[in-house]
Amino acid sequence: MSDMFPLIVEGALTRRRGKVLVGPVDLRLEAGGVTIVIGPNGAGKTSLLRMLHGIARLNAGRIEWACGQERAREKQAFVFQTPVMLRRSVRDNLAYPLRLGGVTRREARAQADAMAEKVGLGDALGRPATVLSGGERQKLALGRALIRSPQVLFLDEPCASLDGRAMREVEEILKTAVQDGVRLIMSTHNMGQARRLASEVLFLLGGKIHERGSTVEFFDAPKTAQARAFLNGDIVE
Repeated sequence: MSDMFPLIVEGALTRRRGKVLVGPVDLRLEAGGVTIVIGPNGAGKTSLLRMLHGIARLNAGRIEWACGQERAREKQAFVFQTPVMLRRSVRDNLAYPLRLGGVTRREARAQADAMAEKVGLGDALGRPATVLSGGERQKLALGRALIRSPQVLFLDEPCASLDGRAMREVEEILKTAVQDGVRLIMSTHNMGQARRLASEVLFLLGGKIHERGSTVEFFDAPKTAQARAFLNGDIVE
């Protein structure tokens, strides 16, 4: 059971060069489930995730995890849309976070091998990460994030550039992570993916949470004209 929740966000805001990127945001998240963040380009999806994760400066308001900030930093991970690969093998990429945490080389490699099998890279352990396909890189990024057993995983459009097969494989990894107790907070531009994965939806517009609801509520009966227009594929500003 996660000791990180509830997550309380009050008046949180982040800006850059005087421009507000996202906020003010008021939000309460409980343990369990998948929160999918959607909205038009420029709505602040990435900035919201970065702010909640703590890698974007908080200029106003507060973000408080139930377990405290220090432990929260240790028990969460972030997967970017375009992951950075170390110029090392798949095995060494997976082992790297464990080695940083003080795990012995032998144990880290053993855990890396097990994680590679779990994310479908068991046959690629010795290959340089830099020669992997886009789908394989994203699976490696997921494995590298999950290997330290985070309680919360942030994902910024992890399937944006993937084909259907790779997307399905990544989604299966995410579903398994949820079954293992990982709390997902993820942005996507793919409404089919949002329907498949989300337990709740946050619709961002102009850097603010414009609408929030369960997956069924949001997709079947959106409350606002802007949300309805977005789901219809119209331009929303």
